[in-house]
Amino acid sequence: MIKIVSEVIKKNSEAESNPTLRWMILITVIIGTFLGRLDQTIVNLALPKIINDFGITVTAAGWIGTAYILANAVFVPIWGKLGDTVGRKKIYLIGFSLFIVGSVLAGLAWNLSSMIAFRIIQAIAGSADYPTAMAIIAVTFPEKKERAQALGIWSASFGVAAVFGPLLGGPLIDNFGWRSVFLINLPVGIIGAIMAWFFVHESKSGTGFKNFDWWGALSLGAALTTLVLVLDQGSIWGWLSVRSSLCYALTLILGAIFIHLENIAEDPIIDLKFFQQRVFVGALINNFVIFMGMMGSLFLIPVFAQTFMGYNATQSGFLFMPMVAGMMLASPLGGSLSGKVDSRLVIFASTIVSALGFFMFINIDPRSGPWDIAIPMFIMAFGMGFGMAPRTAVITNSVPASEVGVASSVLALGRNIAGAFGIAVFSTILTQATYSKVLEISQNSVLHSLNPVDFQKFASLVMLDAQISAYRFVFLISATIVLLGSFTAFLLKHDTTVSKEKVFIE
Repeated sequence: MIKIVSEVIKKNSEAESNPTLRWMILITVIIGTFLGRLDQTIVNLALPKIINDFGITVTAAGWIGTAYILANAVFVPIWGKLGDTVGRKKIYLIGFSLFIVGSVLAGLAWNLSSMIAFRIIQAIAGSADYPTAMAIIAVTFPEKKERAQALGIWSASFGVAAVFGPLLGGPLIDNFGWRSVFLINLPVGIIGAIMAWFFVHESKSGTGFKNFDWWGALSLGAALTTLVLVLDQGSIWGWLSVRSSLCYALTLILGAIFIHLENIAEDPIIDLKFFQQRVFVGALINNFVIFMGMMGSLFLIPVFAQTFMGYNATQSGFLFMPMVAGMMLASPLGGSLSGKVDSRLVIFASTIVSALGFFMFINIDPRSGPWDIAIPMFIMAFGMGFGMAPRTAVITNSVPASEVGVASSVLALGRNIAGAFGIAVFSTILTQATYSKVLEISQNSVLHSLNPVDFQKFASLVMLDAQISAYRFVFLISATIVLLGSFTAFLLKHDTTVSKEKVFIE
């Protein structure tokens, strides 16, 4: 691997001397992040209309989401490395522009095949945002305290976008059709691209394509493809089916090949030395646990609201409004605590608060009102929010400045896999728990009637009781996982061995 001089060379730029410009750069990357994450959530609302227009099955439509998840996971590390070596502004603009093109094409899709192809383009482009945006922020805000505040505000855009997806998607689809959820990206995207062109300064480590680790990128992409594929489709195929088992085997084999290639690569796509740093590994573990618990249980909230509480899609979206408030209030708070309070304590406390929010869902039932969901959502989001900035800052401060993009891509990859893993695991738990509860309730219930109508009512009540109990069990499991995960914060002992490196700011 190329030895880069162990000393930071800072060229005075307008961004460093102009606070207003620094915050304009932050707003610029927030637009990109918000748009990319909004697209992920808003498209799910459009699926019923797409299914009807294309005349496809629900199972076939599932590949629209699966293809996006696969492409996004595979290309995140590649974009992160390219941003560090070729130039973060270049990669950010390329990804953002390609995302706009993919969005327009998806809005013009004429069948399932074209939709999947255009969603892959969107996913490849969208995966450039997270690692480059995070690296741009790290370079733009060199002072640690101010950087933590900026990262906290930027991180909040993830939660806000996840909530605004249902809020904006419902009215758009109802009034303008499903194509509008893609085409709306065009005007907003153009504004974001113009801002990036004028405000963002170029930065890179200076190695370019000379020693880019293409074989490492290929093997990592192949391993991630099989891993994410089985996480997404395993519940349909069967976790012990031949196809799932083949994916497990290929993931292990390709993962071993990737590790071997990275150990001998001159300039690896992911420096495995990162994983020798306790603080880096601790941050990854903490993030994985948090996002697994969050994604694995939160996706059930709108399903529960629409299935058992009689809410429509738009009403279900409004239930997430407290999550926006919690994120927006807590994220700047977390950033302001940097340098004043030990990051480990902030992350530990934030995770405990999130776990409390999850625990409050265990009493949910069909008679629950909106506040029974809103209050736990607010508490959970508040906990997530004020821990976001310290978690992200720990990553950026634990690696050389020239590899912030790669490090952030690993963080993004971990979150994506955690989300997919959480959904897969908790979906399976919900199914198995429902089945077990049906048997348990049936064995302990007696129907004193031979009337077929009474029997149907009895069976319906048994299934309802079993499903409610299963949902509660899933929330209990997720809350317990998040609670236990809070103690991983104490793995984040500050590592002072990280060497500083040369970064070129144009």
